[in-house]
Amino acid sequence: MKEFLARTWKVWVPSIVLSFTVIAILIVKGTSESQVQYRFDTVSRGDIQVYVTATGTINPVTTVEVGTQVSGIIAKLYADYNSVVKKGQLIAQIDTTFLVQAVRDAEANLEKARAQYADSKRAFERVKSLYERNLESQATYDAALTALETSAALVKSAEASLERAKVNLSYAKIYAPIDGVVIDRKVNVGQTVAASFSSPTLYTIANDLRKMQVEATVDESDIGRVSTGQHVTFTVDAYPEEKFEGVVSQIRLAPTTIQNVVNYVVIIDVDNTHLKLMPGMTANVKILVGEAFNVLRVPNMALRFQPPSELVDTTRTESQQQPSQHSHEKKDRVARTGGTRFHPSVTSQEQFSTAQPVGQQALLPPTRRTYGIIPTFPEYQKSAYDASKTAGFGRVWIANEKGKLVPVHLRTGLNDGKYTEIRIGPLNEGQKIVTGLLSNNTPTQTSPLTRSTTPMGGPPR
Repeated sequence: MKEFLARTWKVWVPSIVLSFTVIAILIVKGTSESQVQYRFDTVSRGDIQVYVTATGTINPVTTVEVGTQVSGIIAKLYADYNSVVKKGQLIAQIDTTFLVQAVRDAEANLEKARAQYADSKRAFERVKSLYERNLESQATYDAALTALETSAALVKSAEASLERAKVNLSYAKIYAPIDGVVIDRKVNVGQTVAASFSSPTLYTIANDLRKMQVEATVDESDIGRVSTGQHVTFTVDAYPEEKFEGVVSQIRLAPTTIQNVVNYVVIIDVDNTHLKLMPGMTANVKILVGEAFNVLRVPNMALRFQPPSELVDTTRTESQQQPSQHSHEKKDRVARTGGTRFHPSVTSQEQFSTAQPVGQQALLPPTRRTYGIIPTFPEYQKSAYDASKTAGFGRVWIANEKGKLVPVHLRTGLNDGKYTEIRIGPLNEGQKIVTGLLSNNTPTQTSPLTRSTTPMGGPPR
């Protein structure tokens, strides 16, 4: 039995070893001869729109907090939440008991001052008569004159006190300062308001809810691309499927710091004719800062792709791939920013021949009509953003007849997060460019530089 096993072992062991050797050689040979496959995309032609995103709050254009200048108990309220009021309409009444008494007290003081003035005048006339006959001294005459003048001043003071008491009595009636809608009421009937140190607020009135504005917060990294006149779209949670439109009307200079990030308030005028937007709603804002029409574009994945060095065709130098001018794509491109279209067929001098220099823009008149404010002062205008001057450099890769990759250098323009505009470069519409690698029909995972990604950094779908 042992001899049989020994003979069997001597026969099968070399066969098994030989089989494993052949299999290993075939695997290594097959692996070495396997070709790397590329993931391709094409150069396309289309539109590119660049947005600056922000969040903001919807508010009325003009909001007035109606207060009171006198203290007292709220006797009557003639307006409530959502009341539509007219300018000069009575909306509240403060109890006038003490105010009426103050008027009566002022009237009594005025009568007393007038009586003292009459007595001083009679005394002065007697002293004057005696003084003219040298029967009174100069000192007595001067004292009588001083008493008369003092009495006259007391009469004027009493008259002013009476006027002030009457004005305070008139302030007991609260009138609407503007036409609008009451959006908030702070007091109730019977409540005591004290106006000793500050004017307490009774109502908050919005001027016209058909005209609203969005106060959007834009951080400092994006504020340079925002200009007055740019088109804006936004959504609110109340109507998630509906898009509202507006126009940038003002960029305020006062900075605000939120979590160590400097932000600026951008005012966006909105038409609210249908009265869907309400004060306080949160708006998700998209400001259109640049636009290009019918331009050549490449996916951003192609610009981010970096192949391994062994796949690059080293027989051609990078100097042989310098970008060339394509006049036909420039003729088709029209970039729009800030409500103005820029035609490439027009020179920069012609585009801005009617525009004022940046240093003189502070002298421009206001572009936004402010309710209740007489625009007697010029309004500062930030320099306009020109999206047509946005330029950069990029590189994409194409595969040659040998299966090697050749770099193509480009002059790029606008970038919308998915596509990048090609302004100068030897590419044509429909041409295939490499965006990633596939080896044996499986994605390459050897290096982050060779892994294809989406414009947002995630894996390709």
